[in-house]
Amino acid sequence: MYDFAVVGVGPAGARFARRAAEAGYDVVAFEKGTVGTPLACSGHVSTDIWEYVPEESKDRLLQNRVYGANFRVGGPGTRAYPFYKSQEVSNVVDRIELDRTLADCAREAGADVRERHTVTGIDERHDGVELTVSAAGETLSVEAKMVAGCDGPVSRVRRAVGLPEPGETLHGVLAFDDDPDDGDFVDVHLTVPRFFAWRIPRGDAGVEYGLAAPPGAEVNEMFDALTDAYDVETDHFCSGAIPIGPPDRVTTRRAFLVGDAAAQTKPFTGGGILYGMTAADRAVSTISPDDPATLRDYESAWREELQSEIALGHWIRRAYSLPESVQKLGLRSLSGEIAVHMDKPTSFFSREHLGKLVGR
Repeated sequence: MYDFAVVGVGPAGARFARRAAEAGYDVVAFEKGTVGTPLACSGHVSTDIWEYVPEESKDRLLQNRVYGANFRVGGPGTRAYPFYKSQEVSNVVDRIELDRTLADCAREAGADVRERHTVTGIDERHDGVELTVSAAGETLSVEAKMVAGCDGPVSRVRRAVGLPEPGETLHGVLAFDDDPDDGDFVDVHLTVPRFFAWRIPRGDAGVEYGLAAPPGAEVNEMFDALTDAYDVETDHFCSGAIPIGPPDRVTTRRAFLVGDAAAQTKPFTGGGILYGMTAADRAVSTISPDDPATLRDYESAWREELQSEIALGHWIRRAYSLPESVQKLGLRSLSGEIAVHMDKPTSFFSREHLGKLVGR
């Protein structure tokens, strides 16, 4: 019997598998396809990402350095309100290779990472869990003391063990233009109902265009309008769900959720790579597979780490739906050099950032 079975080997699942294996636990991790594919998420991340991968992988993964963002209330020809730093704000990385690198780290730590293994059933018992796994036309039965649901927004683990759904699920789409662009700024368009559209320069890899919107919105039509406004043709079209708002509970007696499955994401961008890996670290430091009571410690630990950022992120997102005149006033008054961390909205209230605001 394994100590932990991990379902899903995206960043959160790979991170948990790696850290749990490093802690001496016997870990098996299942990915239903090939790690990193199909691509469904942006590769725009904070520079903190390099704390989670081997130093020698940076040159291979890094596509572009970003120093700020141009916010626009309209399309590409409208006034830009720049927010920037003198040093890198964020990086653009090869998202598929990032996932593969994180999975390789888990393997090197001793986790048994199995690709093309689909978990089709989960039986949670008093003393452990039994997973039914399909692979190469065969059906396997795998036993573990606990199961980590790291299987994304539409989590099979979450539904199998009866945990609540995220507060909201957005529909995100993105595609790419192959023309190289090593620009220093991303573009953010506050033109999508209750969310936004974006343009991200990816160096020699081209440009990423994307947007997200609530269910029922005509995302394909809005995406066509975005790329038409930029006068570009895109390919490699990707689509996926973006969970917003963690439920009140992400654990049962023998199961727990990490990452997108737990909606551990930024409400104001939908990004969840760093939040998910942070929660994975908290899971490893608090959960003992032999003691189900420690799952309560995980519930407390990850919320203590992320709850303030998520709560403030909800308030930031509300600004996307303010009247256009109010948005312009706010952007005009706040734009300029910033000292804000892109994953930490609370840094807006740091002494350094408030000093910059007062000094304008």
